[in-house]
Amino acid sequence: MDNKNSQPNQSLTNLIESTNISTFKNCIVTNMELKGNGFMLRGWRLDDAESLQKHADNPNIYSFLLDRFPHPYTMDAAISWTQQMLYQNPTINFAIAIDDQVVGGIGLEMRDDVYRKAPLIGYWLSEHLWGKAIMPEAIKLLIDYAFSNLDIVRIQAGVLSNNLRSIRVLEKSGFVKEGVLKNGIIKNEMILDEWIYGMVKPDWLNRNTIN
Repeated sequence: MDNKNSQPNQSLTNLIESTNISTFKNCIVTNMELKGNGFMLRGWRLDDAESLQKHADNPNIYSFLLDRFPHPYTMDAAISWTQQMLYQNPTINFAIAIDDQVVGGIGLEMRDDVYRKAPLIGYWLSEHLWGKAIMPEAIKLLIDYAFSNLDIVRIQAGVLSNNLRSIRVLEKSGFVKEGVLKNGIIKNEMILDEWIYGMVKPDWLNRNTIN
């Protein structure tokens, strides 16, 4: 999609205009901000759809995520996502924003039953920002927030075995490799291992006490 000369998306404009502005501004997720070095984790907004679509529509991002991440990432998909994220309670999914423009996303997926205190972490970042130390700091901000405010004891990540960048990011963020699920994933018709990383609350507390 060429965004350089395109007019504002009409369906997005109509959606924003039809939203009750007072309700929108008071939404819990829009008030949540976690500040990083040159970026911010904040709640999603309806007007994030255009920058979300621009940065998420990339096969090099899709290739390392679950198939439920849309590809191609259409404007309809971006609008649908921002609508879903408006009224989180508690806030567990954040936009990664630079100059108030969405360049990525990070969040937790809460689970139920015996896994109810051990959510999964997921994240992605615009390709032009890879290797700029944004994601390790974003993960740290999220896990500090989560362990401080949520009733959880563990955060877990599953990584495709060919995603070496994400593996390095998790290790820089303090996650520990706990195991490998052999042939656990099929992505882009390739059979891959899934590497399991985890961080438990006692280790997080100990790290913060030392620091």
